[in-house]
Order: sequence, then structure tokens, then C-alpha cells
Amino acid sequence: MGINGIETGWAALGAALLLLGLALFIRAGRMWRESGLPRGEILYTDTGTWYAQEAPLYSARLQLTGRPDYLVEEPGGGIVPVEVKSGAAPPYPHQSHILQLAAYCLLVDETYGQRPERGILQYADNAFSIPFTPELEETLLDVLAEMHEDFYAEEVDRDHGDWQRCAACGHRGHCAQSLV
Repeated sequence: MGINGIETGWAALGAALLLLGLALFIRAGRMWRESGLPRGEILYTDTGTWYAQEAPLYSARLQLTGRPDYLVEEPGGGIVPVEVKSGAAPPYPHQSHILQLAAYCLLVDETYGQRPERGILQYADNAFSIPFTPELEETLLDVLAEMHEDFYAEEVDRDHGDWQRCAACGHRGHCAQSLV
């Protein structure tokens, strides 16, 4: 094999590596879109798959702690909390999921000093962008106030008739209203 054969081999290898790189780049973009994450830099993750598990976000003022699945800083500078749910998307997100996401928005505001405009609920087959409005924040603060009141109450009434929720509850051993 002469010099021309070696050069041809290197050129073919270079072309193959370039095509492989392009294919990987396209695949990475597709995977990012399918993940439901907005474009930007991942600041925080609680999934334990890409980075080491991070400390939870905490607000002493609100007595609130939370671990969003992702915090993404968009190219414009806004921080977007993303909560990933493993199940199929309902027609509209459950109120509890919306409030969980709102809690992460509030924690981002407290921790980073930057109020998110929205958060993302990513289900297995669909994503919802939830605006973090003053009304949603007020609803969340009302729920948190109720939860803090209930925490110090002598007895709290069960708010459901689902025996499976009772079976999974950590308070069932001492709850006078347990269904199991």
C-alpha cells in the first residue's frame, strides 16, 4: 500500500468519524426534545442519572423543602423548574402536580432570587408548561398555611376514601380514621 492508499484510508476514517459525530449530534437533539426539558443549561437535577444528587432547595421563611427533578437556565436567563412524572399525561395536570411545581417555582425564587415565569410538568407522553402566576402562588400559600395549621392540630380528618392511600400512609399506625 502506497502513500496514496494511506491518505485515502485516513480520509475515509475522517469522513466516517464526521458522519458519526453528526449522527450523535442529531440523536442528542432528539433526545433533549423528547425529555421535555427547555433549551438551556441544567443548573440542578434530582434524578441521580446525569449528576450527583444535589441538596434540596429550602425556604426557612416558608418552612418548605423540595427537590425538583431539573432546574434549567434558559438562554435568556430565566430558570425553569421541571417535574417529571412517569405515568401517561391526563387531559389536564392534576392539581397536586401543579401545586408541587408551584412550590418549586417559589423555592427557586427564594433560593436564586429569580422568579420563574413558568414550570414544566413532563409526563411520559406529553408536557405541560404551567405559568407561575400570582394567583397560583396565592393558592399555594393558602395550601401551605393549611398544612402548617394541620401539622400542629390535635387531630386532622382524613380527606379521602381510598384504602390504598391509607395502606401507603406513614401515619396509619396511629390514625383513628385509617381505612386499613
